[in-house]
Amino acid sequence: MTPPAAAPPTTSILELPSIRRHASPLSVEEYHRLSEFNENGRRTELLRGFIIEKISKSPRHAFLLLRLLEIIRAALDAGRHARPEQPLTLVDSEPEPDIAVVAGDLGDYADAHPATALLVIEIAFTSEELDRAKAVLYAEAGIAEYWLVLPARGLIEVHTVPRDGLYTHRQVFARGETLASTTLPSLRVELAQLFGA
Repeated sequence: MTPPAAAPPTTSILELPSIRRHASPLSVEEYHRLSEFNENGRRTELLRGFIIEKISKSPRHAFLLLRLLEIIRAALDAGRHARPEQPLTLVDSEPEPDIAVVAGDLGDYADAHPATALLVIEIAFTSEELDRAKAVLYAEAGIAEYWLVLPARGLIEVHTVPRDGLYTHRQVFARGETLASTTLPSLRVELAQLFGA
């Protein structure tokens, strides 16, 4: 495990040219009135009041998501559950993280999406810039732990201690190390097993 490091400087999601050119302004309430797919059949999420087109997922992305989901579900106690690619309704955003672990049972969210989570995970193959920018949204929502999975490098960045809209602590785990969640003590991930040799 590498020593803790301060979180890198953050950039507003809408300051990123690659994101801004795909953005359309909308409130969370207006966004809820839309159908799941827009008129072009594309999937979207709401970030900072703008609709952002979601990036398609590769087979490897799906494989890692499902493998992590199995590991997480096996480690969860009653009263917590993992939600793959489902919305979190925040103040001005509705991101759909690859995995979110939330308090409560499935039925607790039959009429509204969760407004926070215990742990959020994003898997970044081609979306690293956006997923790094989402860290601010997750910190603002009080999400205690955010994992940024970087498969091309065999790394997982763990961001914790949200304060004033930023994560103030970061650890980087590499292939061959074991990641132990600070929020969910029974959750441990062996990176070699996750990523392969």
